[in-house]
Amino acid sequence: MVDRLANSEANTRRISIVESCFGAAGQPLTIPGRVLIGEGVLTKLCRKKPKARQFFLFNDILVYGNIVIQKKKYNKQHIIPLENVTIDSIKDEGELRNGWLIKTPTKSFAVYAATATEKSEWMNHINKCVSDLLSKSGKTPSNEHAAVWVPDSEATVCMRCQKAKFTPVNRRHHCRKCGFVVCGPCSEKRFLLPSQSSKPVRICDFCYDLLSTGDMAACQPTRSDSYSQSLKSPLNDASDDDDDDDSSD
Repeated sequence: MVDRLANSEANTRRISIVESCFGAAGQPLTIPGRVLIGEGVLTKLCRKKPKARQFFLFNDILVYGNIVIQKKKYNKQHIIPLENVTIDSIKDEGELRNGWLIKTPTKSFAVYAATATEKSEWMNHINKCVSDLLSKSGKTPSNEHAAVWVPDSEATVCMRCQKAKFTPVNRRHHCRKCGFVVCGPCSEKRFLLPSQSSKPVRICDFCYDLLSTGDMAACQPTRSDSYSQSLKSPLNDASDDDDDDDSSD
């Protein structure tokens, strides 16, 4: 069915509409063989609080952006190649329900659908697209993924030293390897993670010591996928226009 839709006028028109909604700041999305599978609003768990984002699933990429005017204008376009994507379901917890993790070597994050049916449809379609891509390319599924960042609101003290309290002066930082919220003194070091950046990135002392000895796998967090605190006590200093999990800290 996807192959049949690839060259249809309806598909070309739908993709053109998505391009126009992102405007000149967005990347061109129309290429031969690309099909728009579906679209919808999902709640993305950002660094400071959950935010509504518009998502578009194509047969080879996942695109999302900030909603400026629903169905008319979006900005801050993000494009994720599906062949690098793996997804994992998240158990329902409190107000956060119908969620799953979208994991890639560059960036990983949690999203939530409005209903269980919607979640199932999104996950099934994403898995089908990834499976088809890997089957055609002969590649194997990616076993490397960036850590999912712990939301700021889940940590009132440094998750490594367990002592430093966060204040407007003593800011929160995120380790790029484990995703923990840490204080400045616990994350002064930098390490090159090629899948995430061409330059050395901030990591905590714990991960730095492990990476320096070659123990890459041990840096991955073992915490459960619990995000409930981000809805119970959201911070109000985040702009709804900012995808603030992309910030430098």
